Amino acid sequence: MDEFRMRPGGFPRFAAPFIAPLALFFVVCLLLGAIFTGSTALGAVVGALATAALLTVLAAKHRRLTSGTVVRFSADGVELTDAHGFRVRLRWPDITRVDAVDTRLADPRSIGRPGGVRVRVQPLRSVGLVGWGERTVPAGVPRWVRDRLARVPVDPATGRPEVAIPLSEFDVRWESGPMGAWVRHHRPDLMG
Repeated sequence: MDEFRMRPGGFPRFAAPFIAPLALFFVVCLLLGAIFTGSTALGAVVGALATAALLTVLAAKHRRLTSGTVVRFSADGVELTDAHGFRVRLRWPDITRVDAVDTRLADPRSIGRPGGVRVRVQPLRSVGLVGWGERTVPAGVPRWVRDRLARVPVDPATGRPEVAIPLSEFDVRWESGPMGAWVRHHRPDLMG
């Protein structure tokens, strides 16, 4: 068995989908700060401090994600676990393809004023393994996560959901490294 962990230092990539909501948050805090203090300069300081606080929260979440997310390769297949309690398992015969994997980090609904500025957090896109597998979801996940998972295709023969393991989150060049070697050994047809 081989274990791979996310490499630290990928915070800019992690934070990139949040740029538009953070910019909107800064503007709203700037305006509120300017209104309550009566000063545009103080409003800018309030906006900058509030946005910095939100970035600090994102950095803490990223640290937890990178330290607690592990992908394991074994003779049986590939398994992904994270610090929140999610677990995804794919057995080698049940992997259908290597493909793009979109990981949602926040509710996909847009925020903002109808008819005005609206923003949303984009998914984190990577490449990984997709197939019919097993998924364990922790009890306290938000409703939008449960709704999204309920819409995932299900294999008509086995009833297992389609799941994905985003390997390029662990190593951008995974196909030419040890993870790729595992896939080539057990499923060379996927690496054509």
